[in-house]
Amino acid sequence: MTQVSDEQAQIIGAPLAQMSVIACAGSGKTFTAVRRLAQMRRQLGEHRGRVALLSFSNVAVDTFRQEYRNLAQVASGGFTHDRVEIDTLDGFITSNVLHPHAYRTMGAQQAAFLVTGGEAFLNGFKFQTGTYPREITKMQVGIDGGTVYFCYSDNDRTQRLDTAYATGLVRRLGQVGAYTHNLGRYWCHRTLDDQPSILRALVRRYPHILIDEAQDIGTVHQAIIEQFISAGCQISLIGDPNQGIYEFAGANGAFLTQYGKRQGVSTLGLTKNYRSVPAILDLANRLSTRADTADRDAPETTHGTYFVPYRNAERENLIAAFQAAVLAAGLNLKCSAVLCRGRDMANRLAGNEGAPGQGTVKALAQAAILRDRHHDYLGAFKLVAACIVGLLANPPQGLVAQITQPARYPDDRLLRRLVWTFTRDLDLGLPAATLTGDTQWHPQLLERTRALLATIEQEHGLASANNLGNKLARRGLPNTPLIAAVDLVANDDVPRIRVDTVHQAKGESLDAVLYLANREHANALLAGVDTEVGRIGYVAVTRARNLLWLGVPANALEELRPALLARGFQEAGAAAPA
Repeated sequence: MTQVSDEQAQIIGAPLAQMSVIACAGSGKTFTAVRRLAQMRRQLGEHRGRVALLSFSNVAVDTFRQEYRNLAQVASGGFTHDRVEIDTLDGFITSNVLHPHAYRTMGAQQAAFLVTGGEAFLNGFKFQTGTYPREITKMQVGIDGGTVYFCYSDNDRTQRLDTAYATGLVRRLGQVGAYTHNLGRYWCHRTLDDQPSILRALVRRYPHILIDEAQDIGTVHQAIIEQFISAGCQISLIGDPNQGIYEFAGANGAFLTQYGKRQGVSTLGLTKNYRSVPAILDLANRLSTRADTADRDAPETTHGTYFVPYRNAERENLIAAFQAAVLAAGLNLKCSAVLCRGRDMANRLAGNEGAPGQGTVKALAQAAILRDRHHDYLGAFKLVAACIVGLLANPPQGLVAQITQPARYPDDRLLRRLVWTFTRDLDLGLPAATLTGDTQWHPQLLERTRALLATIEQEHGLASANNLGNKLARRGLPNTPLIAAVDLVANDDVPRIRVDTVHQAKGESLDAVLYLANREHANALLAGVDTEVGRIGYVAVTRARNLLWLGVPANALEELRPALLARGFQEAGAAAPA
């Protein structure tokens, strides 16, 4: 987008006060939020307080920062980089509350640090369930009616834990100074309650905060935001309640919907979709009972919404047909995706599971497969970082996060560079996945990992653990390549289309989408956005710019066909529609 619409101009130039913006998918929220941020900073004038723009993903934050830099290059008249902060909501509370202040509330003797699950000492902090002990990183926390509860997910069902038992475990972990992503929010809330002077100081520093993707605000985030509001901070929200798909955390869009009804909060909207062709927007409107308008005209190439039957044994054929349809329509394969409801299904279809080996070796084998078959260097790097830290004798607390989060820990770039180089280098680092697992890949892995650990000890003073041979045993590795060379040839010739979850694609704009649904998912999609599964389907629909395929089970087609046609889908065979 280059021009500001009338709706966007109303939001950008609104008085410096709290607001709630309900925005449809593809409405230019990033474009609008960044310009609103700049205008808020102008309106504050010489006030020394800062304005913060917060969201929920690093990708969104990077986009905001780049957009703000671009705006600064062309703007004039009071535009300033000073006293503006753009971050994730979790990043904001980490830098302002958790790292500097939470240790006192936690009863720790050192600054609080994040653990991600690869730390050896976490074996002593697993929590008991009715089936088997689970990693502390799997524990979730929520607030219901002002009462804190702890839970975990079991086959997409939320199971609550005994509060006294879970609280004791969390406190014991806190005394070490450690927190997980979920528990960090809990400790932030506790710290602001326990140390009210910190809250007052933060509100003086940040008198105005704008939160994007506000439908993703869960119950603990909401409680933290309410603490800021009660202390005098003016909070503005922008988002789409129909895209609230994190119900396990209480993020169902209700807070955003209700916020605009509060006294002193103005309500505005964005109702023009700049992303999708009219046929896709018409479907989205029917599902959400909205009446948004399309900025785009229908293109002459293949476009629109289609349903395609499939059998479980033939899902690969469906994906191949969709990939062919994307190319035939002149769309970008790299900017298209097959989306699934669950991670397990996405992993199976993408080939991201089933690496051979055991323990650390299995994780390193998975990293090699991610790098060589799927060109997922970042995913491989994160796996390698966790493995290397696990092979150190006494790694500093939070070292995995320090290596894998450069924006948060810029001082660790030299160690990060070592791990990146090891991950990327097939000749001197992580061996190629096309090597025979037990006789070629493993000996090279062992030799090169020892060399990396020796360099880390020499340059960073971090000694490796004893018994590396046991930790890097070749048990479970096959006498065949981890992946066949033909896989690489196929990938280089025609890249396989991305397969991912709807949750992971949220916020993206994709040329074409195949939403692979089962009977339950399809019925929920057709029923609208009153349920989480329905909203997940809505998110899948609204990612697509030009072409949407809905894969439905062949044995449910007769039942689903009337409703699909009524919603505006067209019927297609397994081949690309003409």
